[in-house]
Amino acid sequence: MDTNDAPMKARTRSLVELNVAVLLFAGTSLFAKIVPLPVPYIIFGRSAVAALALLAFSLLTRTSLRPASRGDLAVLLGLGVLLAAHWVTYFQAIRVSTVAVGTISLYAYPIVTVLAEPLVDRTRIRLTDALLALVVLLGIVILVDEFSLANTTSRGVLWGLGSAFLFTARNLVVRRFVQRYSGATLMLYQTAASAVVLLPAVAFTGGLGATVAEWQAFLLLGTVFTALTQSLYAASLRHLSAKTVAIIATLLPLYSAILAAIVLGEIPSVRTVVGGVIVLAAVLYETVRAGRSRTAS
Repeated sequence: MDTNDAPMKARTRSLVELNVAVLLFAGTSLFAKIVPLPVPYIIFGRSAVAALALLAFSLLTRTSLRPASRGDLAVLLGLGVLLAAHWVTYFQAIRVSTVAVGTISLYAYPIVTVLAEPLVDRTRIRLTDALLALVVLLGIVILVDEFSLANTTSRGVLWGLGSAFLFTARNLVVRRFVQRYSGATLMLYQTAASAVVLLPAVAFTGGLGATVAEWQAFLLLGTVFTALTQSLYAASLRHLSAKTVAIIATLLPLYSAILAAIVLGEIPSVRTVVGGVIVLAAVLYETVRAGRSRTAS
């Protein structure tokens, strides 16, 4: 066998892992519509099951779970609070509108990130980034046919953008820890903290009395659509560039819309398609541009 075949096979395997992960990420959004429980209940079930699955995985692989310091522990738990808020707002966006609207609104986060990073790093915002933000804003405006809280699309966009800001905040903090902790360890602390944060809201309103079918949905959501998906995504990074991963990840809204159309019968409106294309085109442009700038440096 040609020795050059090994790297090619490894890259092919990583591409398969990444596309499966993105497809599963897209499938996650369907649970907001399928499971007939308040959104905090769903996120609690997802977080609790995922935390247990990640704990079992970490014990089997003998992954160290000890934080380097109390400060790190506090930040990791704080990230779990952000994760809970991000997941709740994302699912709420889908619940009040459609899968396509909620996912497209969330996917404004790469542009939110390029605007937020200079504030965190105390550098100037580039003109190109500001223009891309305006393009995304145009796409959001087209997405909404009437700006009113009584309008379901408007509410979905607001919840989705809120989730995008929370996701950005979480990512900006996580990037400082990825070199010190494994992906499984980071997600274990976050999902465990997310479950603990949401437990009072669930317990005090009788949410723990979910049916067997609903707990089965939590099991599927927490294991296959969260723990496994995160593992596949992390594994794909071994043989793929960050740019390749980011570009393929932009397929998530498309996968979500297709799955919603097949499973839920949600057919996106023309406005949703046009607005989504504009938002994702801006995101894709920024992704490619960022990849080129890293290569040049």
